[in-house]
Amino acid sequence: QVQLVESGGGLVQAGGSLRLSCAASGRTLTRYSMGWFRQAPGKLREFVAGISFSGRTTYYADAVKGRFTISRDNAKTTVFLEMNSLKPEDTAVYYCAADSNASYKRTRPTDYDLWGRGTQVTVSS
Repeated sequence: QVQLVESGGGLVQAGGSLRLSCAASGRTLTRYSMGWFRQAPGKLREFVAGISFSGRTTYYADAVKGRFTISRDNAKTTVFLEMNSLKPEDTAVYYCAADSNASYKRTRPTDYDLWGRGTQVTVSS
């Protein structure tokens, strides 16, 4: 059973940067498409970024395009989310998710069947 654990969240000023990591235990993520989602208080969980199992395709929500970058390491046991030019509206709990079907460009939470517990990102103005 794959378990996902996020890390790297914290408090940062607007305009700052953070790098989130999602580490897998139990097996590699080689055959999984991966995604990052976020959920702010009182709001639905929303898609942030996704990456194909090969790592060759990445896709982003419009709200973060040009500021966030998703990547995965060669051993494919860790997925990263580099977040730059952070804004107060980026404040949320960020979740890592895995799609065992390795589907293409999925952005709905229901498309993913494995989830981490999340890491808090707070951006102060």
